[in-house]
Amino acid sequence: MKLLSQTQAEAEVSQLAAVACDSLIAEARLTPKPGLVDSRGSGAHQDLTLALMERSAHSLQPTFQQLARECWQRPADVALREAVGRLGREGEQRMMAATGGVNTHRGAIWALGLLVSAAAMNGGRADAAQLAHTAAALASLPDNAAPKLFSKGLKASHRYRVPGAREEAQQGFPHVMALALPQLLRSRAAGASESEARLDALMAIMTSLSDTCVLSRAGLPGLETMQAGARAVLAAGGCMMAAGQRALARLDAGMLKLNASPGGAADLLAATLFIDRVSLAHPHSFF
Repeated sequence: MKLLSQTQAEAEVSQLAAVACDSLIAEARLTPKPGLVDSRGSGAHQDLTLALMERSAHSLQPTFQQLARECWQRPADVALREAVGRLGREGEQRMMAATGGVNTHRGAIWALGLLVSAAAMNGGRADAAQLAHTAAALASLPDNAAPKLFSKGLKASHRYRVPGAREEAQQGFPHVMALALPQLLRSRAAGASESEARLDALMAIMTSLSDTCVLSRAGLPGLETMQAGARAVLAAGGCMMAAGQRALARLDAGMLKLNASPGGAADLLAATLFIDRVSLAHPHSFF
C-alpha cells in the first residue's frame, strides 16, 4: 500500500467524511421514496423533515472525519473497535443535539461509520468487496464499552427473530453487495437516470431486507407490503418505466396507510452510495 504524507492522508480523511455526509444527504433528497422523508414531505414520520435530515447529516461529518483519522491504515483489533464505538456514540450525541433529540441517523452512524472506518483502514484505496470485508471484520469484534441498550430495532429483531443492522454489517452488508450495488449498475447501464437507478437500488434492498424500522411500526403486514411492493416495482422494469413508477406509487400509498417507513433500507442505500463513490472498482461523482 502506498504511503501518503500526513497532508495527503488528512486530505483523504476529509474526503471520506465529506462523501459519507453527501451520501446521507443524497439518500434524504432522493424522491419519491415510499414511506420515507424526501423532497415531497415527511412520509410516514411526524417528527422528521428533509431540512432536519440534512442538518443531521452535516452534524455527523466531524464524526466521520474523526473515525477516518483514527482508523487510517490500522488493522482491525479490539482496541480499534472500541475507539470506533466511542466515536460513534459521541457522534450520536452530536446528532441528537443538532436535531433537538430526534433520532434521524442512528442506524446510518453504524453502517456508514463502519464503512468510513473500513475505507480508512485500507488507506482510502479499496474495492467494494474489500470495504465490505474490512467493515465486517471490524463489526464482528467486541466493544466492551458499549452500553447494553435495547433499541426499537433490536427489540423488533428479537421479537420477530430476524437479523438486524448488527448482523447485516457482520455479514459484510449482503443487501448492499449482492442486491443494491448490482441493481444500481444495471439500471445505469439500461439508461435510467441517476435518481431512477438509486430508487431501483433502494427497491432491491427492500425486496428481502427484514427492516426492523418497518417491523417496529407495522409488524409483519408492513414488512410483507414493503417486500412485495418493491419486487413489483422491479418486475415492472424499475423506476425508468411507467409501469414501475405506478408500482412505486402503489407501494408508497401502502406504506403510508400502514404508517411504515423503511428506515433500515434507507440506511443501506446511503451505504450503497458511499461504496459506489469511494470504491476503486466503479468510482462515480454524481452528487
